[in-house]
Amino acid sequence: MGIVINSNSITYQAALAACQGAVRKAETLKINICVSVCDSSGLELAFLRMNDSYIHSIDIAKNKAYTSASFKFPSGAWTDIFKEVPHLEQGFSNRDKLIPFGGGLPLIVNNEVIGAIGVSGGTEEEDIVCAEVGIEAILAPEKKD
Repeated sequence: MGIVINSNSITYQAALAACQGAVRKAETLKINICVSVCDSSGLELAFLRMNDSYIHSIDIAKNKAYTSASFKFPSGAWTDIFKEVPHLEQGFSNRDKLIPFGGGLPLIVNNEVIGAIGVSGGTEEEDIVCAEVGIEAILAPEKKD
């Protein structure tokens, strides 16, 4: 399955495939995650919750995807931004749906953000790895062409 872009946004089919790729990686890591994929405007297209995942991870995964789509960079980049410009943390840390730690990644095709993926349930590093594998699940076929 190749990635299909519809109106500069990921399709629901590709969003579901990204969720499934992230969950397969979580299974190999023996963790239970929640994973959300949204379109380029931050609206959710697909969501999967593994059995026994943390209930709080539902909203965290969704908000990581939203954060990454709305700012068009990884959610974890906020950690460095807050270190460089500390006064931003006061205002931004109180924003609804802003998650300032890793696990949210933009989906980029032809230098354009077409959506984002958010993963929650493991460590920050595990969430990032699962999100990367989710992205690879839909972008890897394009790289082979």
